[in-house]
Amino acid sequence: MTALIEYREVRVDGDDGPIVAGFSASVPASRLTVMVGPSGAGKTTLLRLLNRLDDPDGGSVLYAGRDVRSYDVLDLRRRIQLVGQVPVTFPGTVAGNLLLALPAAGDGGGGDVAGWLARVGLDPGLATREADRLSVGEAQRMCLARSLALAPEVLALDEPTSALDTASKAGVVRLIRALADSGLTVVMVTHDPAHADVADHVVRVEPYSPDRRP
Repeated sequence: MTALIEYREVRVDGDDGPIVAGFSASVPASRLTVMVGPSGAGKTTLLRLLNRLDDPDGGSVLYAGRDVRSYDVLDLRRRIQLVGQVPVTFPGTVAGNLLLALPAAGDGGGGDVAGWLARVGLDPGLATREADRLSVGEAQRMCLARSLALAPEVLALDEPTSALDTASKAGVVRLIRALADSGLTVVMVTHDPAHADVADHVVRVEPYSPDRRP
């Protein structure tokens, strides 16, 4: 499998010492990669390095063979869309929330709102609903649709099922699996080892310990 993303001896420092140290891993293209590990191991930090919401204090992160710091940051964030664990909705309708993606995408048209909603398993009729009236599961899918509207090369997901009930979790995991099967590169951070069962590639992240060699 061809590596699209590489972490090379990455170190990230926190206020009280390293959060991550000596971390190396690769993420293959067009696959579902699950980063799994306990809370506090630095998984979210590693995800945020991908589109430069944070930068490493040591080592490097490569995307398509280039250090992510060599990219224009806005271009990088169009290529690598990060969806947080808590759905973020903006005032207005679902359609209005999705169309927020268009200026950044440079799309002068009206946008395929119905198509984006259908792709994440939502009824296109929800387009006119106020976004703040969605259930948590619906809001999470809407956020995925908003990111997909930018046609990213990588979808980076931070604990996308943590705020959902059991039924909604299963639906979102199926959706994520389907997106990877369609050829999208997906990186999902989770503390739930069961999610490793649906992955093509698993990266295990262990808490930093000064007594453990990288």
